Amino acid sequence: MSEELRVRDDRSRSLARALEGYLTEWSERTGIAVEIWALPGRDVPASFTEVVLAVLEEALANVERHSRARTVSVAVTHGRGGLRMTISDDGVGFFGEARGRGVVAMRAHVRRLGGSLGVNGSPGEGTTVTGVLPLRRQDRE
Repeated sequence: MSEELRVRDDRSRSLARALEGYLTEWSERTGIAVEIWALPGRDVPASFTEVVLAVLEEALANVERHSRARTVSVAVTHGRGGLRMTISDDGVGFFGEARGRGVVAMRAHVRRLGGSLGVNGSPGEGTTVTGVLPLRRQDRE
């Protein structure tokens, strides 16, 4: 995870604020519009925050490098069962299985907390990254 994201997270302690700030800066820098569909309304465990920010950073790096997207949509929700994140773009998409160091890294981050991550592309229609982090008993306390 980049130092920039760590510093912001230490200051705000709020995943929603960290995401809003990062997404605004990323959009301004890249010229790719960002639609925020949902953000968690309450704090999440620090380990969840680290994983969400790491996955988001890698997914957006892939969008910037490969997708030729005009818009990215982001939703992060936190419910009784855990946290779900979805990052979708309207770029070129891909055919076949998602591969590469970035995908491997995102999956490793999510698996560290017992979660799962899928990457689905549709040629000419974009790519969607979906991650689920289950809420364990110790995370609720």
